[in-house]
Amino acid sequence: MTTGAVPDLNYLIEGPEAAPVLVLSNSLGTSLGMWGTQAPVLRGRFRLLRYDTRGHGGSPAPPGPYAIEDLGRDVISLLDRLGIERASFCGLSVGGMTGMWLAGEAPERIERLVLCCTSALLGPRSVWDGRIRTARKEGMGALVDGVIERWFTPAFRSENPDIVEGMARTLREADPEGYAGCCAAIRDMDLRDRLPSVRAPTLVVSGAEDAATPPEHGELIRDAIPGARFEVVPGAAHIANVERPEKITQLILDHLEER
Repeated sequence: MTTGAVPDLNYLIEGPEAAPVLVLSNSLGTSLGMWGTQAPVLRGRFRLLRYDTRGHGGSPAPPGPYAIEDLGRDVISLLDRLGIERASFCGLSVGGMTGMWLAGEAPERIERLVLCCTSALLGPRSVWDGRIRTARKEGMGALVDGVIERWFTPAFRSENPDIVEGMARTLREADPEGYAGCCAAIRDMDLRDRLPSVRAPTLVVSGAEDAATPPEHGELIRDAIPGARFEVVPGAAHIANVERPEKITQLILDHLEER
């Protein structure tokens, strides 16, 4: 089931107008603010476009369930709205899933691809059904503790309480219906057959301690996309760009500027 593109995603575009465009796509339960550490560096070299996935941040939350196709078509609609014909794309978690769909279905729009802490198939269905029920019946607060444990390593949680609380606040304030709709998109997704058709130069990044999308999920993606490269980031769980910001920023730059 698809619901059609959301025409008015919340977005922020920065950087030199003549520079190549880079799109950053957020994870489940976050917002475009999750890329705040990367943005100052990346907007110095790229026309940087960050957006809130539907149901997140300042973007609308239409009734669900959603499909990964919906999330991908939202991006195409946004690019069209801004007059951008072609861009590089970097997404984490559900943002990476969106990137895989785009690179397979609209290859003419994607220059280079970075897939962080993501998966082409992420079960079991019962886990997602449970999160959907909890979000709708109990609210987002009931999910926060378990999600934060998956997002960050124990050491990072202990040493960076302010950062962790900021991320927890974003999750707590997420729209339950939008979150549930994106959970359904992940539950119903299977991108494995699309991966061999991806032609954009691709970097796959996994956190060494990511229990949500373990490194073997990244290896599967690497093995299926022709010519893809794979990096494992030590000391990082699921939200690796927040936990290891300098390392992730450098990996993105190295891949996008490789010629």
